[in-house]
Amino acid sequence: KTGPMSRGSSFGENGAGKSTLMKILSGIYQPDSGTIEISGSQTAISGPRAAQALGISIIHQELALVPLLSIAENIFLGHEPAKFGVINWFEAFSRTVDLLKKVGLKEHPNTLVTTIGTGKQQLVEIAKALNKRVKLLILDEPTASLNEPDSNALLALLEELKAQGI
Repeated sequence: KTGPMSRGSSFGENGAGKSTLMKILSGIYQPDSGTIEISGSQTAISGPRAAQALGISIIHQELALVPLLSIAENIFLGHEPAKFGVINWFEAFSRTVDLLKKVGLKEHPNTLVTTIGTGKQQLVEIAKALNKRVKLLILDEPTASLNEPDSNALLALLEELKAQGI
């Protein structure tokens, strides 16, 4: 859908192919036909790593955070800043603080994900995507489990990210 996002807008009825499209864009499925164009260039997405390399990040309704890890550990899980195999936690925590500011969170990087609400967990997922230099951010049912203030805050953040070209 092109044009400004509108609160409560629908992007397709049940069975319209939204989930299939998300799986194609994330590299889980290969398209039967058609083409994928990103920034005017035709591309193929061979798998999840290829999607990530293209800057595509999908945040599913069932969040992919590890509840007993900290916010910083979740953001950098599998992508820890390291030198000679040693994780630089000072850098990870410093970058986490910056990422959390970008998404409007004031939590400490050591905060366990299990202790924050669903709305804040979604913001951690977005911070995780920003850490991976996301260019295309897709959220599956982003406001389904949020209260109205959290929904409004999330939609405002998405508008801000869109204005930044994401």
